[in-house]
Amino acid sequence: MRAAIIGFTRSGCTYARSIQGELRRRGWESQAYGKCACARECQVQPVEESLRDWTGRHFGEKEALIFVGATGIAVRGIAPFVKSKLTDPAVVCIDEQARFVISLLSGHVGGANALAGELAQYLGAVPVITTATDLRQKFAVDVFARERRLALSDKTLAKEISAALLEDQPVGLYSDFPVQGELPAGLVWRREDGPALGIAVTAKTNGTPFARTLRLFPPVVVLGMGCRRGASLEAIRALAKKALRERGISRHSLRALASIDLKSQEPGLLALAREWEIPFLTYSAGELLKVEYKEELLESEFVRQVTGVGNVCERAALKAAREGSLLLRKMAENGVTAALAQDRYVLTLTGTQEPGADREEPEADREERG
Repeated sequence: MRAAIIGFTRSGCTYARSIQGELRRRGWESQAYGKCACARECQVQPVEESLRDWTGRHFGEKEALIFVGATGIAVRGIAPFVKSKLTDPAVVCIDEQARFVISLLSGHVGGANALAGELAQYLGAVPVITTATDLRQKFAVDVFARERRLALSDKTLAKEISAALLEDQPVGLYSDFPVQGELPAGLVWRREDGPALGIAVTAKTNGTPFARTLRLFPPVVVLGMGCRRGASLEAIRALAKKALRERGISRHSLRALASIDLKSQEPGLLALAREWEIPFLTYSAGELLKVEYKEELLESEFVRQVTGVGNVCERAALKAAREGSLLLRKMAENGVTAALAQDRYVLTLTGTQEPGADREEPEADREERG
């Protein structure tokens, strides 16, 4: 996580430097700045450019911006760059005496509310949170999704769900995955006579358990691929998309691209991983040979002679998915092969779900809610 802190007075710069140290202790990459004559004296980095230019540069690079000064300065600074609650960084404003810590922008998805609370505790200040769901202690679907790394399918529906809960109207919940924990207040399990508006935790693009369904996509699917040397990005991308369509899997649910280590520098595979912003994981032939599955894998003697293993895409997908289950068997086209595997996943309903914590659970009977 990266943060930029800026002060505008001697007191503001002093607090900015203190906050920089605290965030660094918490593992953040943070830098304190000062837009005043005493910046160097306060041991923060002087800002020579305009506040607009400084804010614009950091707005697109950092996860959090912290202004130590008047809220008017902060508002004028960020105003030209505000776009969406789903993409804007957290913006927090602290008065120069550190009495109040205000969550100004991206309170939920960006994490400004949580950051404001943490900084207020550190400074001995009063956190100022104005989001309605927090004030009324209602379930916030965007916070729920952010804490579990779930991608939202529709921000408009997310707003509708928040509005419904604020009006004390029930919202449905459906999960394609086993669940643990208590159902949050305001949510009800899907049923035939239940709400028309609801949330579905799924990797699929076509599931509509409610008349109006907000899908939350967990990163649980691995795309295993193999290809001939020099295969084009276009051919690799085309088969990857076809594999996802074949099983109706959202690209938002892809956690990784996987292959054999012989392909670790294959330009087309590297380019697809960069384009889709997912890790590219590779394994040795020996590691892939150890992969076991309940069904026979589709082996090729030619592939075995070339790579040392008879099936690259299925074995790589299963290996990266911690030997979960195959969603799609090997498909081949234009010198490229692809398969899909899904991690074991348990949705935690209460508390914060740590990435990967659910994958160590023993296999359990699938719990369908509905």
